[in-house]
Amino acid sequence: MTIDAIMRTAPVIPVLVLDGLIDPVELAETLVEAGLPVLEVTLRTPTALDAIRAMAQVPGAIVGAGTVLNEAQLAQALDAGARFIVSPGLTHPLALAARDTGVPFLPGVATAADIMRGLDLGLDRFKFFPAESAGGIAALKALSGPFGDLRFCPTGGITPKTAPDWLALDAVLCVGGSWLVKAGETDLAPIAERARAAAAMGNP
Repeated sequence: MTIDAIMRTAPVIPVLVLDGLIDPVELAETLVEAGLPVLEVTLRTPTALDAIRAMAQVPGAIVGAGTVLNEAQLAQALDAGARFIVSPGLTHPLALAARDTGVPFLPGVATAADIMRGLDLGLDRFKFFPAESAGGIAALKALSGPFGDLRFCPTGGITPKTAPDWLALDAVLCVGGSWLVKAGETDLAPIAERARAAAAMGNP
């Protein structure tokens, strides 16, 4: 799958910081069944790579690695079975390494300079991050003006209330949702409920 196809699969990509308290397979099954098959497991915890390995086996799940910072983490994520890579920023070494492997890559950008650097590297799909802190909807509207063919996945500070406003923008294909699984949460029922509501937001 291309990164464009992955971004168009569902309106919300769950951004998961897994602390080992919840079974990753059961979580993946819950999110896929609720209509959110694209899952970003951030490499912020010691259990992240093991979680990617387990979740990648769940039918229908498209599991990627988030918070990938360098080539070493890229290699670890691919070895664990990640099907796409998300980074908080954009660096030449990581972008070139991702291009060499052919893995779908969604780098974070916050400024016009970031975007232009990405264009020079042949990229045209980006994570707008941190979305709210970087100026919110007004900032992305301003940035997307000169870059009309680009598409974004805003992530960072987005809530169930604000997500539909982001999704209404032509430049936005999906949003990253960190609200779907809360820190320390172990009950799958409320997660499923939030996931169904997110899936129902629909693509713009």
